[in-house]
Formats: sequence, C-alpha cells, structure tokens
Amino acid sequence: QVQLVESGGGLVQAGGSLSVSCTASGSILRINDMGWYRQAPGKQRELVASISSGGSTNYSDSVKGRFTISRDNAKKTVYLQMNSLKPEDTAVYLCNAEIKYYSSTIYGKTSDYWGQGTQVTVSS
Repeated sequence: QVQLVESGGGLVQAGGSLSVSCTASGSILRINDMGWYRQAPGKQRELVASISSGGSTNYSDSVKGRFTISRDNAKKTVYLQMNSLKPEDTAVYLCNAEIKYYSSTIYGKTSDYWGQGTQVTVSS
C-alpha cells in the first residue's frame, strides 16, 4: 500500500507566501518524478511544477519565478514554496508521484499516485 499525504496550504493575502509538502509512505522501492498539480472550480487540472529523482525541475509559465519545487529523497517528500501569490493561484493543490512499489503479490511495478489535495486560497 502506497500513500501520498499532503500538508500545508491555507489562506493568504495576495502577495503573500505559502508552502505545501507531500510525503510518500508504504511499500516503496523507488520514487521517480514527483509533482504538484492544481484544480480550481470549473477548471481542468493543470501541472504546476514537477521534479525528477535527480532534481531536474519543470514549471508552468504561470508560476515560473514565483514557485519553487524541491524534494528530499531520504524523506520521500516533495515541497512547493509559493511566493508572490495571486488570487488566480487559488485552487486545490494535489501531489503526484510515479512510484515503483511492491506487495505480497507484485514486485517492481510502477504506478501513478495522487494525494488527497490541499486547499490554497489567495484573497485579493
């Protein structure tokens, strides 16, 4: 059983900062890419930022220069530091990870996992 548990988020005024984190747990052999997506009401889920196991990062144009993604492989945790927040950043932020795992019947299969989501609200 593999789980992604997010923490952080909340309510902040425009121009402020927030951070979110996501920790993977369970029968994990390896974590490949990790990332953050967001989904606002009535909108499609979109990629915010991603980071490879080696630390290569990718950002959406809308957050480039304001958000920073990082990870601690030993802690199986990915972080998203959000600065200069705007009202349009308001959304549920979801953690995603590609994880190679094992179970009593499977060894070495890779699957995509999602966290439960955490709300980020930016007031104007």
